[in-house]
Amino acid sequence: QVQLVESGGGLVQAGGSLRLSCAASGRTYTMGWFRQAPGKEREFVAVISWSDDSANYADSVKGRFTMSRDNAKNTVYLQMNSLKPEDTAVYYCASTSTWSLRFRVSDYAYWGQGTQVTVSS
Repeated sequence: QVQLVESGGGLVQAGGSLRLSCAASGRTYTMGWFRQAPGKEREFVAVISWSDDSANYADSVKGRFTMSRDNAKNTVYLQMNSLKPEDTAVYYCASTSTWSLRFRVSDYAYWGQGTQVTVSS
């Protein structure tokens, strides 16, 4: 069983930055970040492999967000820069049971409780 706890969300002005953290307990493999805005479906944001540092990003955040991991702490991070009002959402950390990169909500078996990110204009 894997448990995930996100932190680091909050209110920030457009153009600002936030860093989200996701602390995991249990065995983890590929990890991802997703987000869900009010009235919208949950969408992929970023993913990182546990076996190397390869990461992929949604086009909407590419060049602004960076996902990283600290294996010793069993923690992943999402550094979010140049935030826009359209980045406002609940951000979720998720874990798969595979080594390969995964991009769909259905690929992830374990989810955190989510952390709210609000970007004001």
